[in-house]
Amino acid sequence: MSRISPYSLTKQPPVILVADDDTTIRTMLRKVMEQEGYRVIEVTDGKQCIDAYEAVKPDIVLLDAVMPIMDGFTCCKQLVQIARNNLISALANVDNDSSGLDSTIISKLWERTPILMITSLNDEESVDRAFEAGATDYITKPIHWAVLRLRLRRLLQQAQVYKQLEAANLALQELANVDGLTGLANRRRFDNYLNTQWINSAQTGSPLSLILCDIDFFKFYNDCYGHPAGDVCLQKVGTVLSKTAEKHRDLVARYGGEEFAVIMPDTHASGAIYVAQAMQSGVSHLRIAHEKSEVSQYLTLSMGVATITPGWEVSPSDLIAAADKALYQAKAQGRNRICWISDG
Repeated sequence: MSRISPYSLTKQPPVILVADDDTTIRTMLRKVMEQEGYRVIEVTDGKQCIDAYEAVKPDIVLLDAVMPIMDGFTCCKQLVQIARNNLISALANVDNDSSGLDSTIISKLWERTPILMITSLNDEESVDRAFEAGATDYITKPIHWAVLRLRLRRLLQQAQVYKQLEAANLALQELANVDGLTGLANRRRFDNYLNTQWINSAQTGSPLSLILCDIDFFKFYNDCYGHPAGDVCLQKVGTVLSKTAEKHRDLVARYGGEEFAVIMPDTHASGAIYVAQAMQSGVSHLRIAHEKSEVSQYLTLSMGVATITPGWEVSPSDLIAAADKALYQAKAQGRNRICWISDG
């Protein structure tokens, strides 16, 4: 009867990718691995290993150092680089997507696969080359099968714990950037994203727009309907703003209290004003009763829009100040309106 590893109790047993040009070694490895409850994929050279790695997403790679077409050291370096590129891409998506951490990001984190090199080379230089190439561990031929079993179990356990912790840390980091009430980006996320997009826009010479909006007479709303109703109101307004934001890179944030902000990279004033009008209309269509408002029987927004083409002679605070000034003008002119300031 085959022995079952702890991992075979999961819905899908681990996939082991074996890359070795020796048919006898591959056959023996398959037999031993399948006895442990693992699924085995076999390839005969480094090039095939890279192709299989990207197609199959194995849980661990057993990699021979000396193979035709592409040796194990070169293959190992490329496998590590693929994993790094996937993670960088995933993290970039987190930075550009205000929707938060999702299953795509988690799956990218899980692509950091342990690589165990198995080779007849046992000199110090070869061992150093293996670890410099990114190998997680190293054993020599002839294979000590009990040692191999233990190494595999240890590497799989370590990889599972490490990747779960890494995913959890990324999730916690993302939670630190989210407003707990509305689910939108919070002020911390707003500041970081504005600085990032400011630098990007300064380098490309593209305009950057900012919308600041304030719920009119929100204090009166809370006093009249109570803070729980005020919280629901904030959530509904936040949902409208988030759904109305036009582009993937637009970031909607709760700026503070009853204020919201929308960062719009690569957006001219006309585009930002159009989106602000759509947001104002969307909130109006909610028809949230506000009997204490001095401008309407329903909830309304005052909005300030500013557009600047970033450069090194100005700063993100200048864009915020301009949008804040426009918002102040909207309030001073009677509220429930949009004012804007633009340099282009």
